[in-house]
Amino acid sequence: MPAIIVSPLSRIAEVAVKHRAREMVSLVARGQAFHRPAVIRADRHLLLGMNDIAFAGTGDLVAPQEDHIRELIDFVRDWDRSAPLLVHCWMGVSRSPAAAVIAALCVHPEEDDLALARRLRAASPFATPNPRLIEIGDEVLGRKGRLVDAIRAIGRGADADGNAPFVLALSPDGESH
Repeated sequence: MPAIIVSPLSRIAEVAVKHRAREMVSLVARGQAFHRPAVIRADRHLLLGMNDIAFAGTGDLVAPQEDHIRELIDFVRDWDRSAPLLVHCWMGVSRSPAAAVIAALCVHPEEDDLALARRLRAASPFATPNPRLIEIGDEVLGRKGRLVDAIRAIGRGADADGNAPFVLALSPDGESH
């Protein structure tokens, strides 16, 4: 079943192999070193260098930007969906869940934002999508505030230890359409 797999950095190799992922999006701080799993081809790995912050102008930290979202959207539009897309950040709690819902809306723009947010919460009690990524994604995808409102409606996730990968189905029935 094509889906989006969200993972902490520490488990990307295990998750990629388990779910047979061949494409990956990494949302990590610039210069953060890690090894791309061998099952992920270099040309199907998108590296977005950003910190998990909600506001620009926070010292040397890199806030999510519109360019990051546009790169994500372009990458997802080229995803062939014959295998799951692996999306990860440091803990799999903030940046990667935000990117996962944005990616899901790229694939299914007709999706109801609140239904998607509720599906995210059902998939992960820990997900707390980065609000800046959500706001920019909402704007770039033309959601007119619906995505922002939907993510606010599910509230902050439970405290997490960064060790809880999860699967976000692309549609309510678990199919890719």
